[in-house]
Amino acid sequence: MSYKGVPTVFPDEGFDASTSGDALKEAMEDWGTNEGTIIHVLGSVPNFQRLEIEEYFKQAAYGDLVETLKSELSGDLENCITALMMPRFEYDAKLLRDAMKGAGTDESILVEVLCSRTNDEIEEIKAKYNEVYERDLESDLLSETSGCFERLLQSQCNAGREEGYDDNSVEEDAVALYEAGEAELGTNESKLMSILCQRSYQHLRRVFRKYEELTENPIETAIENEVSGNLKDGLLAIIAFAKYPPTFFADRLHNAMHGAGTDEDALIRIIVSRAEIDLANVKYVYTQKYEKTLGDALESEVGGDFKKILNVLIGEAEEEYEFED
Repeated sequence: MSYKGVPTVFPDEGFDASTSGDALKEAMEDWGTNEGTIIHVLGSVPNFQRLEIEEYFKQAAYGDLVETLKSELSGDLENCITALMMPRFEYDAKLLRDAMKGAGTDESILVEVLCSRTNDEIEEIKAKYNEVYERDLESDLLSETSGCFERLLQSQCNAGREEGYDDNSVEEDAVALYEAGEAELGTNESKLMSILCQRSYQHLRRVFRKYEELTENPIETAIENEVSGNLKDGLLAIIAFAKYPPTFFADRLHNAMHGAGTDEDALIRIIVSRAEIDLANVKYVYTQKYEKTLGDALESEVGGDFKKILNVLIGEAEEEYEFED
């Protein structure tokens, strides 16, 4: 990507797995649980150091750390800590599997994960999905979705998005998008997908600018007017992620807290998955777009130990981050 992703959780240079593991053991033995210690120990280090703590915990004959944590915690705090203890791509694989297993399918999670990961990341997710669940991700997607939406997810799962860009074809692609949508009655969904699912993100950003120059409308307007349902959500997600990934995730966080009720699962999903990638950028965009800090937004939506762990993960105040195309 053409921006510098800045995380909010960094490796601890003075880290010692035994010290952290012993602290967790002490926090969970006897009567009562010291949630504050658990939050501090596991929320302030990255995943690879959490996994070192888990290994020490086992070697010290303290038992299975994750199972012990589950027995001591509950609710949203338990869900967040459990997510933190999963390796990155295993967590993504779990999100996808949970979205498809049982009755019904959560298409919004399929869109969020598959439309916001790079080729290399998707390949890692597919491998982990097969390893953990002994299932093929693409086959599961095809069995749970249909029509154009199925083809969109299949394309994303294929992880064949082009790299680089070709300035000579920018206007050609912009015109093709216009002709497939706004230009005539009816919509050529296949043509829209062939460009949006195949071209590199750098190339798409140039195409979107050219599209707006030619039509005086942003590409999102055409998708809103010409496409519906899950396919519309998927195409809009690709467009948003291509334009600037932190904006995509800032909007998802806002939607999780906007209106009646709070989607705690979405808060966990996004904050945990981006904390070691670009959550600092996401926070900055959130403040600029919604005129309040992410911390202030969380303050009014969640409470207790769940709020504490989220605040540890989102880190300190926002800084300004520039995006270079």
